[in-house]
Amino acid sequence: MRENLQHPIFQIIRDLADKEKVECYVVGGYVRDCIMKRPFKNDVDLVVIGSGIDFASKLGEILHTKVAVYKSFGTAMLVYDGINLEFVGARKESYRSNSRKPIVEDGTLEDDQNRRDFTINAMAYCLNADRFGELVDPFGGVEDIQNRIIRTPLDPAITFSDDPLRMMRAIRFATQLNFKIDVKAIQAIAENAERIKIISKERITDELNKIVMATKPSVGFRYLFDTGLLKIIFPAMSNLHGVDTIDGRGHKDNFYHTLEVLDNVASLSDDLWLRWAAIMHDIAKPATKRYDKRVGWTFHGHEDRGARMVPKLFAELKLPLHDKMKFVQKLVQLHLRPIVLAQDIVTDSAVRRLLYEAGDDIDALMLLCHADVTTKNEFKKKKYRNNFELVKQKLKDVEERDKIRNWQPPVSGADIMALFEIGPGRVVGTIKNAMREAILEGEIPNSREEALSFILKQGKHLGLSPKTNTAL
Repeated sequence: MRENLQHPIFQIIRDLADKEKVECYVVGGYVRDCIMKRPFKNDVDLVVIGSGIDFASKLGEILHTKVAVYKSFGTAMLVYDGINLEFVGARKESYRSNSRKPIVEDGTLEDDQNRRDFTINAMAYCLNADRFGELVDPFGGVEDIQNRIIRTPLDPAITFSDDPLRMMRAIRFATQLNFKIDVKAIQAIAENAERIKIISKERITDELNKIVMATKPSVGFRYLFDTGLLKIIFPAMSNLHGVDTIDGRGHKDNFYHTLEVLDNVASLSDDLWLRWAAIMHDIAKPATKRYDKRVGWTFHGHEDRGARMVPKLFAELKLPLHDKMKFVQKLVQLHLRPIVLAQDIVTDSAVRRLLYEAGDDIDALMLLCHADVTTKNEFKKKKYRNNFELVKQKLKDVEERDKIRNWQPPVSGADIMALFEIGPGRVVGTIKNAMREAILEGEIPNSREEALSFILKQGKHLGLSPKTNTAL
C-alpha cells in the first residue's frame, strides 16, 4: 500500500512519529478512496496513539505552518501543500440516549476503529517506519468494498442509536458509491428512525443535499422512504406515495414519478436547486387530488399550491430562503406551462408570456419539463419530446425578435407621469399594464417609439392630455 503514501507529507509524519515514539495512522475516507481508486479530495484524517493536538503542534513547527486547535473536540488541523490534515488522539466513546455528543476517553487504535461509522471507513494505514503502509482492516472493509456493501463495524442498532446521523450517512454513502446497505443495517435504521429527531435540521439537510447531488439520487430516497426516515425528515415528500383507486381508475404514484423526474434532471444537470425543483414540482398533488367521474383523477392548481408551499418547506428543511428558494418556487409555479404549449398550437403571445415570466430561468424550466415526461408509452414520449423541440425553437425565434426575456417596460412609470403631468397613482399602473399586455399579445412591437404612441392613445381614452414640448 506504500504507493498510496507517496506524498512527502507522509514521510515527514513518519519521521516525526518515530522520533516521538508514538504510533500514527491515516484513517477513514483517504484510505477508503485509495483502495477504491477514487480521486483524492485533499482531506486526510490521522489518528495518533496519544495526543493528536501535541503531535500536530510539533508537526506545525517543522512545517512552519499555523495549527488550528479545537480542544473541546480533541482535534487539531493544519494545511500543507494544499492538503488538509486533521489529527486526533485515539479514543473510545460512549453515548447518552438524548444526545449524539459522545463521552470521550483515551483509547487504542482498536477502540478508535470500533467507534467508526462503517467498515469501509474503519481501515487505517500505519505511518511508522517499521510498518509503513501496512493496512489495518479488522472488520473486512476491503472485502465490503469489493462486495459493494455498507456495514457497521459493531452492532448496527447500537451504532445508529448512539449517533443517529449515521443512518443518513449510511444512505448517503450507498447512494454516492452505488453500494447496497447490509440487511441488518437496514433493519436497524428502520428500528431507530425516530432517533433522527435529536439531530439538527441543518445536519440532516447537509446529508440530504449530498444524496440529492448523487449521480442517481432516487437510490437514497428509496432507502429514506423504505426505512421510515423520509416520513420524519420530509413528510411532504413521503406523502406523495400511494395510489388511490375509484371505479377501477387509479392515478400514477407521484412519489416514484418524482424520483424518476429527479433522476432525469440529475442526468442532465449538476444544479442542486434545479434538482430541488424536480423534488418539489408535484409536492402539492396530495393536497389538490380530486376524483371526477367524467375525467378521473385531477390535481388542478397543484402548481400554484406547490409554489406557495415552497417557502415553508425550505424553512422547515433549513434551506436558504433567498434567491435559490425563489428559483425553485418559480419553476414549481411554471412547470406545466411548456407542457401545455407542447400539446397545443404554439402562439407567439403564449411564448412571449412564458419568456416574460421565466426570464433567465427559461432554460432550466425547459430542462425540468423535459425531465417531467416519464410516460412508459414510447409513442407519447416521442410526441411530447418532439413538440418540446418545436417549443424551444419558438422560444428562440420569439426572443430574438421581441427581446422579452427579463423584460423591462420601454416606457417607465416616471415617463408616463412626466408625459401627462400627473402624480403616482392607479392611472399610471393601468397604463403600464395595458402597454405590457399589448406587447405580450403582439399588438405592438417591444419598442419605445411604438409604446409611446400606444400610451398617448391610452391616455386619451382616460381623459389625459400630454404635456406640450415633453422630451421623452
